Amino acid sequence: MTETLARVDGVCGELVLRTDGEHFEVIANGVFLMDTRDGRSERLLVRAAADRMPDGGHVLIGGLGVGFSLAEAVAHPRVRRITVVEREPAVIEWARGPLAPFNRGALHHEHVSCVEADLLDHLRDTETPYDAVCLDVDNGPHWTVTEGNRELYGDAGLGLVQRRLTERGVLAVWSAAPVPEFAERLRTRFDDVEVLSVPVPRGEPDTVLVARQQYARTV
Repeated sequence: MTETLARVDGVCGELVLRTDGEHFEVIANGVFLMDTRDGRSERLLVRAAADRMPDGGHVLIGGLGVGFSLAEAVAHPRVRRITVVEREPAVIEWARGPLAPFNRGALHHEHVSCVEADLLDHLRDTETPYDAVCLDVDNGPHWTVTEGNRELYGDAGLGLVQRRLTERGVLAVWSAAPVPEFAERLRTRFDDVEVLSVPVPRGEPDTVLVARQQYARTV
């Protein structure tokens, strides 16, 4: 039996935080968005990018979630600085509160900067170069709960991301299902694209796509 801990009007609509007494889950506009039960694929998202980027790099994480990816970045030896961009104030508040044990209090780490903003707006406004960009926004490229997130995974959004990557930078993208058409879109911009899968009990595997900037094409 689940208990609702919070119900708020967020930037993208209604957000609900609930718990079964052991784990937590976030519901957006009535649709399941994320929970604390696993986190393997979110950690792989960051680990795959950090392993391939230049040592001592600056990582941008788009989407805080429950904080699994941020905690992985804090613990990774090749990561020097981390910027996490999250547009929902409630998600940031919950990550500092009831979800903190699951992310190891990563938002309080000295090398972490948390930016409350829409990721596309941040990418347009910043001049900061990133050695890795890790996208964990919505359910991934194949199905977005919020219509505005679809732009991030299109040509315009990918162009913004690519312009913010350093010469040897890495892009990693999380998806709640395999997305072969998105992998092909990445291959029009990068020669080196890897597709990594993490089996999950619910059905289709979580997927992490990794594209390396040193082979980037001008598109």
